[in-house]
Amino acid sequence: MADADPDLGGVLARLGEPPMWGRRPGFSALVRIILEQQVSLAAARTLYRRLAHHLGAMTPEGIQAMQVSGLREFGLTRQKANYCYGLAARILSGSLDLAAVARGPDDVGRQVLLGVPGLGPWSVDIYYLMALRRPDVWPQGDLALALALREVKRLDGLPTKAEQQALASAWAPWRSVAARLLWAHYLAARGQYPARPSREGPAPALAAPALSDS
Repeated sequence: MADADPDLGGVLARLGEPPMWGRRPGFSALVRIILEQQVSLAAARTLYRRLAHHLGAMTPEGIQAMQVSGLREFGLTRQKANYCYGLAARILSGSLDLAAVARGPDDVGRQVLLGVPGLGPWSVDIYYLMALRRPDVWPQGDLALALALREVKRLDGLPTKAEQQALASAWAPWRSVAARLLWAHYLAARGQYPARPSREGPAPALAAPALSDS
């Protein structure tokens, strides 16, 4: 990819191989993604840690026991509390099998997850890229990637979703790799990328305002 795209090659030469920014697949990863929607990453991380500390472990049973009212007391908006509670209820009822989603064809699994309230295209893309680690995912509506594309490709303005998809199509079947390189550029340009990142690395700026699903 670096040979085929000199702009991405320049990012790789400057910053090295980007971290995987991986997450363990399952319920907890989806809860984190829901919390990250349209808020700062720091705020989402703090809220997730508070919930996980209270529960001992982020499980569907724990979230269901808290009820929506209990989640609201921890600072979740009514909408996100309902999303998390509904996600837990679907898993506990057996109507959502995340292991089957991971094993099955991507197009089928995506449709299953998109049918869950609170999981839009961006959320599902992030889950497939970071948790399931699919190699050819381009997160739709990711503001950090749009900003990075404008800078790396020296565009006059912020690319639209359609323009991002068109640019990213040239990187198939390794669009996830391109996304990680562009996240690394985004962080480095803002002084948030270490010189020698760990394997997991600092979390990319996935939750800037208006970046994720509405």
